[in-house]
Amino acid sequence: MTIDPGTLGAHLREHQASPAAARELERAGYGTLWLDASPPAELAQAEELLDATTRLVVGTSVVNAWTAEAAAVARSYHRIEAKHPGRFLLGAGIGHREVHTEYASPYDRLTSYVDDLTAAGVPAGRIVLAALGPRMLRLARDRTAGTVPCLVTPEHTRRARAVLGPGKLLLPGHFALLETDVERARALARSQPPGTALGVTNYAANLRRLGFTDDDLAGSGSDRLIDALVAHGEPGTVAKELRSHLEAGADQVGVYPIGDDPIATLLAIAEALR
Repeated sequence: MTIDPGTLGAHLREHQASPAAARELERAGYGTLWLDASPPAELAQAEELLDATTRLVVGTSVVNAWTAEAAAVARSYHRIEAKHPGRFLLGAGIGHREVHTEYASPYDRLTSYVDDLTAAGVPAGRIVLAALGPRMLRLARDRTAGTVPCLVTPEHTRRARAVLGPGKLLLPGHFALLETDVERARALARSQPPGTALGVTNYAANLRRLGFTDDDLAGSGSDRLIDALVAHGEPGTVAKELRSHLEAGADQVGVYPIGDDPIATLLAIAEALR
């Protein structure tokens, strides 16, 4: 069964995602609700959100190859798929060397993780990888349904599509903030991801590949970098910037809401995109 993630995704953390929020986002036109920040292998919250909705796809962004044992993740996948066929995407990734003391050989580790998942019966067409660089993108192309990258720009989306080719899912996420005061928007963006994530090695390396400099990456980011990573302004302005990912070859643009009310931000953006 082919899965349709829709052209608009919502990225939420565990404490932000609830059955009521999932129903609101489904009504607003979101195709996928992504559970961020290394959800546990049991995937109980994903199942709860699917129970509460009728069409919404739920995805993980992403299960962590170091902390979520592949066999347990596969058992969770099969449980969810049996109950909600065609509505779950298993996003997997390698985490960050700054967090995991066992971090080594990320490409080999993620390759092995995909091997273990598929050996346990998880279809390659239901796995997407958090791939940023060309080698990981080729792994996503050759072994899975595609990629769910974050902390990226439309230029990365264009390059990723060139690597993936047609027929593979390209599901980038972009930060969004409904704030018309430019300096306040930048300050808010610097106080949390993306600003606080710029020291993470794999994110920084990818941004350098996109042409950003050490000066851009210093501290919590230059104005140029923050503006590239965070769509801010009125809902229509934000929607136009998010749409750039679709124009660059994405199948879906996922929205990472910044601000005090992430659900209200997501709903306003969905309305503007319509």
